[in-house]
Amino acid sequence: MSHVNYVVFTIVLILFLVVTLTGFTAARWRRAEDRLHLNEWGLGGRGFGTFIGWFLIGGDLYTAYTFVAVPSAVFLAGAVAGFFAVSYTIIVFPIALIFMPRLWSISRVHNYVTPADFVRGRYGSRGLSLATALTGILALMPYIALQLVGIQAVLTVMGVGTTSNNTFVKDLPLIIAFLVLAIFTAVSGLRAPTLIAFIKDTLIYVMIIVAIFYIPTRLGGWGNIFAAGKTHMTAISPTTHKPNGVFIPTAGNSQLAFATLALGSACALFCYPHAITATLATKRRDVIKRNMSLLPIYSIMLGFIALLGYMALADKTTAANVKGPGKGNAQLAVPYLFQHMFPSWFTGIAFAAIVIGALVPAAIMSIAAANLFTRNIFKEFFKPDASPRLQTRMSQWVSLVIKLGALLFAVELPKTFSINFQLLGGIWILQTFPALVFGLFTRWFHRWALLAGWAGGMIFGTIAAYKTSTPTTSHWASSTDFEFGHTVYIGVSAIILNIAISVVLTLIFKAVHVPAGADETLPHQYTADPEETPAPVPAGVSSL
Repeated sequence: MSHVNYVVFTIVLILFLVVTLTGFTAARWRRAEDRLHLNEWGLGGRGFGTFIGWFLIGGDLYTAYTFVAVPSAVFLAGAVAGFFAVSYTIIVFPIALIFMPRLWSISRVHNYVTPADFVRGRYGSRGLSLATALTGILALMPYIALQLVGIQAVLTVMGVGTTSNNTFVKDLPLIIAFLVLAIFTAVSGLRAPTLIAFIKDTLIYVMIIVAIFYIPTRLGGWGNIFAAGKTHMTAISPTTHKPNGVFIPTAGNSQLAFATLALGSACALFCYPHAITATLATKRRDVIKRNMSLLPIYSIMLGFIALLGYMALADKTTAANVKGPGKGNAQLAVPYLFQHMFPSWFTGIAFAAIVIGALVPAAIMSIAAANLFTRNIFKEFFKPDASPRLQTRMSQWVSLVIKLGALLFAVELPKTFSINFQLLGGIWILQTFPALVFGLFTRWFHRWALLAGWAGGMIFGTIAAYKTSTPTTSHWASSTDFEFGHTVYIGVSAIILNIAISVVLTLIFKAVHVPAGADETLPHQYTADPEETPAPVPAGVSSL
């Protein structure tokens, strides 16, 4: 650690210790009568209001990798690639506002903990529920691992472990951080990331506000910053032989590729189990509506974060560090920018914000994945009579295993491998949209038709993503592909196939009278409020 700035390191360490203490203390916050119940451990007692819910959902969706990847995309490819994230986070909340209150209501009435719980109850299909659960777990694993990318970017710039030739020593700070995360998550459940989200978001907002007003004064103003961005975007890339500012899909209609990528990503975001977990933790239906109205504030912040990429281009020292011989890692752009622009004490605060920004979403993701395994695999197929206490214990242990698996995934595999696999996350989770979202409004689709559609979309999407390539990457290079004369988001192509199969097979199955499965939900339960008396479950229909 000979190259470590000890002021920066000390501030990061102190703030990490504060967060660790907060995580363990969270077990005593809003203490429940029975902490060993998934409603308490996995959903925080389902009692969070608008203020807490806003921090929780925002802290859940805006991850450390977002803070690193968005400006790095601007640094490499200009505004179109970088500001794509801003586009889809603007349209995601109106989409979620349409269906999330209905999912919240039906989940509250029937004590559903996971999206697969709802699918099981709505369609009476263990197979479709299993497919939903496995897809959620599969999509979350690389997502959790990618939180490490943000932490590793900070550790690399700080110089922690970079001078060691021993791989274990080099990764030890990262291992310690995630082991601490795993332990306090297992102890405190969803209350831990909820409480930490206050610290995380406060640090993030302070960091961004200071950066937006202070850094331009060091770089000659916004005119110089945008001029540097323009110069970079119009320069010809030696790899693609096109201007850097050209959107990555260079064949077909790039505008259609961008539009389908934004729309598909927006539809996918609130199908992710961690987004649903954070939403189900709120206490009233109107809390969700208010939060969907207030969460676009984060999109404004994300736009400011994207501008950091232009600042990194304008700062010659940062650009040299990122693009220097043997480096070429754009994900280091923001940490290097902060290190060069800020005094050491504030650099420590900024680095801590990124590190803590990884812990909150990673904790919620691991909880969501653990709940899926416990409720929809362990309880459904191995221990149907599992008590609430046993279910909670199982989720605690599984959350530890999932985080350790994600840690191994990130440490052992090349970073490009995990990043490219995360592209599949959106494609995969989007294939649960018909069963989940359509099911909140209609029972017309047949359960086996939806399962076949899911399988078709998953197979097509995975193969199409595998076949994508660039001049430097032979497989898993992109989430867009040239199909039917247009360049489109693979997830959209896959879900169109998914829906087509589901519609055709539903018509066939209905025509030959294939049993559709029992629906344990009732229409008025989709708009129920907790102050209303829950309707009894119909006789002969078992509740989850």
